[in-house]
Amino acid sequence: MDRKKQFRELHGPHVIAARALAKTPTIIALFVSSILAVILLVTPAFAQTVTQPMPENASAKSYGDGWECNLGFRINEDACVAVIVPQNAYDTNRSYGSGWECMHGFRRTDDTECVAVEVPEGGYLDPSGQRWSCLRGYIKVDDTCQEIVLPANAYLADALYGSTWTCERGFEATGDMCTAIEVPANAYLNGSGYGQPWTCERGFFERAGLCEALVIPANGYFDDASYGPGWKCNRGYAAFGESCDPIDVPDNAHLDWSGNRWECHKNFQKSKGECVLNE
Repeated sequence: MDRKKQFRELHGPHVIAARALAKTPTIIALFVSSILAVILLVTPAFAQTVTQPMPENASAKSYGDGWECNLGFRINEDACVAVIVPQNAYDTNRSYGSGWECMHGFRRTDDTECVAVEVPEGGYLDPSGQRWSCLRGYIKVDDTCQEIVLPANAYLADALYGSTWTCERGFEATGDMCTAIEVPANAYLNGSGYGQPWTCERGFFERAGLCEALVIPANGYFDDASYGPGWKCNRGYAAFGESCDPIDVPDNAHLDWSGNRWECHKNFQKSKGECVLNE
């Protein structure tokens, strides 16, 4: 009995709790020491930035910590060095970029020089001041502006691509020349940029490069549609070859919407040229 009592006293809940409390300070101490070690490792990096001395020609940042170079200076490692503005350039007074730009009429060749833009004969300096373009009537070829040679009966074109000239009305491009368009009798120039450059007058139709007079049959009238024979038959007549023949409308039928055919009345159907009652 004495041993059981002694065992209960050594392993009772109060004894276990006391032992846990005794170990707690050791765990807390290890945790805190780990955090302190991390802080000690990180702190020097920040301290170096904060405590880094401000060089000459620098000022404290308007926001945050640290410093920045004054206008006209650029950072070079831990110093602020003066921006060297080359000849034919000006100081931009900006805190970014190279700190200088070439003057109008000059262009940058590298980070240290501005050279004059050489404008060829027949060209002009464009608004950027750093490039050139050719005048109207000239075309750029390598580093030159060559004058456009116009053939007879042509004028300069304003197109950005393709031919630099266009033929006058009544002429068409044939190689490097403008040749007169042969317009047949009873035709006129249509101004089309492609296809047939002329169109037959009203009442005429094209055949083998000529404009022949249109023959309208009796009981017909002129039709200026771009297709068909050029004429249509009056109502009650149907085209048959080159003539307009009267339509024989059978019983129980009537002319349709075109006036040139017939159809059966309602409740009738077509059968062998007649209209028979539906069964």
